[in-house]
Amino acid sequence: MRTQLVTIPTDGIPLDGAFHEPEGETKGAALYFHGNTMNFYTGGARFLPPVLTKLGLAVLAFNRRGHDILTTRMSRAPEGGAFQTTAEAIADNRFAAQWLAVRGGAYANPVIIGHSNGGMLSTRHVVDHPDTPALVLLSAGRGSARQDHSGGTENLFAGDKLGELTQQARDLVAAGRGRELMFMPGWWYVISAESFLDRIVSVPDTIALAPQIKCPVLAIRGDKEDRDRYPAEAFAAACGGPCEVNIVSNCDHFYNDREDHVAGIVSAWLAKTLKL
Repeated sequence: MRTQLVTIPTDGIPLDGAFHEPEGETKGAALYFHGNTMNFYTGGARFLPPVLTKLGLAVLAFNRRGHDILTTRMSRAPEGGAFQTTAEAIADNRFAAQWLAVRGGAYANPVIIGHSNGGMLSTRHVVDHPDTPALVLLSAGRGSARQDHSGGTENLFAGDKLGELTQQARDLVAAGRGRELMFMPGWWYVISAESFLDRIVSVPDTIALAPQIKCPVLAIRGDKEDRDRYPAEAFAAACGGPCEVNIVSNCDHFYNDREDHVAGIVSAWLAKTLKL
């Protein structure tokens, strides 16, 4: 494959990404939405493009403004996942789709692939872009306000301190200190008060959005993951179109040591679904 680093303009901070193109004919495109606090060079964004480009798919993986936990770019101003909002993430996905669409032809309506939080965001994106030819959900979260009411078996986010941290965040915002950072007991460990309050009310509800999704869907989950937090079966039951569920054995949320197996599942399903 041929890979180039790209910059995607937004209404604010530009997005960085990698654009992977097939050596031969480009038959279509795929847009990859990374998981919460991840980026365009880790996880599926790294191990899927070599396989997908062999199918003839160009792949754009990019950093949302909420990538990593904390970062800096062209100044010492802090950025990253600790400050993200759902509205900003949805907008970033739209900007990336527009970056592809201006190329026309095979790039106009890309396959959407989303991991974890990127999976939740991809359900919103596909509802807003009904011409999407296929959707791949890689351990997509449940979303909705219910998402973080419990840390689940992994004790994520606020864990058993949701009430205490919610009040702390509200107090900071009320005092005009919404960008001040708070520590959390579970992943991702540190977050701004504003982002904390946004997170617990605004993430897309994947199950509620499922009936509006008509394109073919592949929903994957590792068997070591919390079934309620990553509800592939419930999504399939609610989905408005065909949805295939694949529970991968001996597999965690990040597909460690199972990357080749997951890449094979995704590529075989896309080849069949898109007739590549």
